[in-house]
Amino acid sequence: MDAVSYTAQWMAAARAQESEREDALFVDPLARDLAAPRGFELIERYAGGGLLPFISIRTRFLDDAIRDVLAESGIQQVVLIAAGMDTRAFRLDWPDGVELYEVDHALLIAEKRRRLDALGAEARVDRREVSADLTQEWMPALEAAGFDPERPTLWVAEALTFFLTEEQAAGLLRLLASASAPGSHLAFDILGRALLRSPFSKRFLDTLAADGTPWIFGTDEPEEFLTANGWKTTDLREPGQPGAGEGRWPYDVQPRDRRGANRLWLIRAEVVKA
Repeated sequence: MDAVSYTAQWMAAARAQESEREDALFVDPLARDLAAPRGFELIERYAGGGLLPFISIRTRFLDDAIRDVLAESGIQQVVLIAAGMDTRAFRLDWPDGVELYEVDHALLIAEKRRRLDALGAEARVDRREVSADLTQEWMPALEAAGFDPERPTLWVAEALTFFLTEEQAAGLLRLLASASAPGSHLAFDILGRALLRSPFSKRFLDTLAADGTPWIFGTDEPEEFLTANGWKTTDLREPGQPGAGEGRWPYDVQPRDRRGANRLWLIRAEVVKA
């Protein structure tokens, strides 16, 4: 499996560890089996820097975003971009009529399907696999699976923008906006730019780069970045704030006006249509 697939296993291993805590923010009973063969090894390799609590906090934030957006908006079309070993289709409660599209490259989707079938896992939602290369034109594959750009959509992009250039991240947001009917929403995360230059993060970032999965993009002005690319921020939080792992984040939340602070942004947004 390639480097990106190993990243998916690493995320699954982190979710497995969180699920086994007494104070777990969520429970993913499939995660441990989806983390093989290298997920737990990578947890050790990438240890430190608050990464494990961030993964747990982010997972819960996006779980809550999915639940709340669907309840508030009535959206029935959800797309997980670069879904990896995500198991939300199997562990969340979904409203009737929702279609969930999982987009990722074909080999990873096939391997995930093989493992889920072996576990006898049954989705709680109309789950549709979309094999596509996200570095190429992938909307046609999504539409071929039944996606309708004329219907409002909830897009979820977890741990994706980190690996893109600023131009690619902006292009992704513009692409999603162009395929979004009025009333569509987006839930995702972005790094702060300062974190990519911090001595505190250097060892971890150097290890990621050596493994072929460097973190590239971050911004210290997330609202402006979204506005420039077709989206209006409706909820912006950092780990440790209420609704974003309060009590579970091992660091102090820095005042927003403190320049140069290491930040991780958790975001909900709504598409802007002329």
